[in-house]
Amino acid sequence: MAIPRILVVDDDVEMRAMMTQFLQQNGSIALPAANEAEVRRHIDGGRVDLVLLDVMLGDENGLEICKHLRREQDVPIIMVSALSADHQRMEGYAVGADDYIAKPFNPELLLARVKAVLSRTRRSASLVHRRNTKTFQFYGWTYDAKTSEVLSPIKVQVALSRRETALLQVLLANPHIPLTREEIATNLDVTGEGQSPNEATGRAIDVLVGRLRTKIETNPKEPKILKTERGVGYVFAVDVAVSDT
Repeated sequence: MAIPRILVVDDDVEMRAMMTQFLQQNGSIALPAANEAEVRRHIDGGRVDLVLLDVMLGDENGLEICKHLRREQDVPIIMVSALSADHQRMEGYAVGADDYIAKPFNPELLLARVKAVLSRTRRSASLVHRRNTKTFQFYGWTYDAKTSEVLSPIKVQVALSRRETALLQVLLANPHIPLTREEIATNLDVTGEGQSPNEATGRAIDVLVGRLRTKIETNPKEPKILKTERGVGYVFAVDVAVSDT
């Protein structure tokens, strides 16, 4: 239930800003980059779930960047380019791209292709690791993903509702990352796919956060684990250790 972290690589400032804003409005964390050095910084600095990579990057070549990334890891890559001839698309696939989108494009089409590639790669990962059971530990607490059991630091089982459990899963997958109410709602499927939560839904998220705090915080009025990020939303402010058992 991790919120997708998508790296948007384009040397055109306006295009990069447009794509970044659109992806953020549709439930993703979008990370802008203009060249290979910035791509490396993001890749080395944290989780990246998908790369949207322009072919023509000034003095750099997106195909070469794709080739370099593919030698090192399996992050999904969608090439985005004004070069749309068949042989140019084939060059993209030949260096390891998962998909190829021609400019100009409909933003909704881009979103659909992003979701399709993420879904495909997540399904593959699920099939490979289907027998693994993940256990999450945070601030003395333990969450067993197989049984959905939550144990307090003194090993007392704490009962969470289905909605509270879903919220905890989103937070555990995104520690130290400030999340907006819209991002949380999208991943909880509060409003349905592709719809932006309204004000009432935002209040529902606030209520849900409050309920979870009463379960996992020593003092819910002064939270240490699930904090309010002023002007943004909420952040799971403690380290999370993940293990397969």
